[in-house]
Amino acid sequence: MAGQSPAAPLHATSVPATMSAMLLTGHGGVEKLVYRDDVPTPRPEAGQVLVQVTATAKNNTDRKAREGLYPTKDKGEVTSFAMGGEPTLTFPRIQGADVAGRVVAVGEGVDAARIGERGLLDFNLYADARRDINLTPDYYGHGADGGFAEYVAVPSEQFHQVPNPELADAELAAMGMCSYQTAYHMMTSAGVKAGERVLVTGASGGVGTALIQLCRVVGATPYAVSQLDKADALLALGAEAVIDRGDLPTFVERVLDATGGKPIDAVMDLVGGEMTDRFIDTMIVDMASRQSYPRLSIAGASGGNLSEIMWTRVYLYQVQIFGVSHGTREEAEQLVAWIRGGQLKPVLHAAFKLSELHEAERYFVNRGSNFLGKIVIVPDAQWDTHGAPFAL
Repeated sequence: MAGQSPAAPLHATSVPATMSAMLLTGHGGVEKLVYRDDVPTPRPEAGQVLVQVTATAKNNTDRKAREGLYPTKDKGEVTSFAMGGEPTLTFPRIQGADVAGRVVAVGEGVDAARIGERGLLDFNLYADARRDINLTPDYYGHGADGGFAEYVAVPSEQFHQVPNPELADAELAAMGMCSYQTAYHMMTSAGVKAGERVLVTGASGGVGTALIQLCRVVGATPYAVSQLDKADALLALGAEAVIDRGDLPTFVERVLDATGGKPIDAVMDLVGGEMTDRFIDTMIVDMASRQSYPRLSIAGASGGNLSEIMWTRVYLYQVQIFGVSHGTREEAEQLVAWIRGGQLKPVLHAAFKLSELHEAERYFVNRGSNFLGKIVIVPDAQWDTHGAPFAL
């Protein structure tokens, strides 16, 4: 359109000039999160849609990025990851990766018919158009502004329509890609297939609950590692058995009791620390009965960033290790298809107002034994419709 800025929407419903948002102003504690109601509303560029946010799931990576807990060289390093070379987390930044909402404006080249669509964001900032690999992972809420705001502008092709009326927006956000795509990529990296026994650590969190469901979708059998007071909920979700980490010397024995003495085929590790070596132990018993190599996918280190492992055990037992952070476009599209088809179910713990993100952060860190699944953050203006039904 003649004389129009390339960043201006070609078609839009009424969009205010400013919005409320939570700004991350630097590395540190929750005091670095500042709530503002005068942040300029983004405008969709060519190929983008503007989404009015109705709910955004909170992830542990939000806290870790805020606190600078992604060291890649020195264990005491305070930083955020910069896999593409230069750091992309600059301040102020709006965090929040797992965005659900509705399209209210489109940029140049995007069909105006998309306005009004409800959907879920594929949270990745892809470095290229490849569909089968993602070597420089970055994401909305880290390298670009995310969903802890009233509006966010994102690529049209990465905002996937999910009309399912039985899913509330908060529930849809709880199925966001940060957890589900990470979980699925852990499985695809390790080649998990039907009939295999899979040990899922950190099973009560967002990635863990996604892993349990995804194992069942592909025909694998998940064994959950979690506190036993969450056993009923995890069994209902699809876990074959729930094993408490408990006493470390007996951990392997208790896993084998659950499997009937058969070795675990693949471990999906979100814990790290001293447990990693025990997880390997569950796979290298009775090697003669195995049908495939032992495989360990790791995508978290909640139990510690350093593990002591005997490399002779790794190579003599041919243990394959896969480091996982983000998945691919292909995996995101498969997940959306499963969500649309009802094969995956939300595990939503609670909703908090955007203006109360400090409280949500503290609750998340100090969550008790009743915590299972995801917390979502809802803009205050959307609270009555999309947040209040799921408040604590």
